[in-house]
Amino acid sequence: MLAIKYLLSVLLFILVFNACSTPVTPLFNGKDLSGWHKDIPAKDSILNAPNSFIVRDGILVSLGEPRGHLITDNTYKNYRLTVEYRFTKEAGNCGILVHASTPRALYAMFPKSMEVQMEHENAGDFWCIQMDITTNNMISRRGPKEEWGIVEGKARRIKNLTEGSEHALGEWNTMVIECFQDKIKVWVNGDFVNYGYNADETSGQIAIQAEGAEVAFKTLDLTPISRLSE
Repeated sequence: MLAIKYLLSVLLFILVFNACSTPVTPLFNGKDLSGWHKDIPAKDSILNAPNSFIVRDGILVSLGEPRGHLITDNTYKNYRLTVEYRFTKEAGNCGILVHASTPRALYAMFPKSMEVQMEHENAGDFWCIQMDITTNNMISRRGPKEEWGIVEGKARRIKNLTEGSEHALGEWNTMVIECFQDKIKVWVNGDFVNYGYNADETSGQIAIQAEGAEVAFKTLDLTPISRLSE
């Protein structure tokens, strides 16, 4: 009888644990680019243009050139995206795009999306790409209101809230992006660096940029969420 009670208690624990656990989906499998597709405008006219995204020693690498995007095949909403990344050579530019949709919507290159900036020393900035978002202190962080916009030539950058959140060049950084309904929160290495709300879009694909610098990614994990973290 005791053995049966013990077995039942173990089974109950397993059921409760599984019910409470939130599944984590790795967007990168460590082997290849399954689940992703590339949009590299240069390849339209240069058929033998080199690849912008490769897998090297189990790490996803954005080589930076030719410029373009690696885009998930699936669309997502209400999630936490955990990204571990580092610039492998020189300081440069890159970004994670959330709520991505229409390809080449800006400068015939960038898909409609909200960019979470990874550029060295500016990680956590928002860049509005054919979609908008609201933050607190918008004028001080975005500039004069009459210059705001989401198209070419407009003030699309919203500066992040901190300085010094990134690790030294070449070291691994952890960026966490939470998208829930019309809100987006961002942390870099544990620092809360940005928060936006009233976003025009609430779901879409996720994209990685090739924007001039070589960047390595060893973690791209997505977790469904039912609310934003405090």
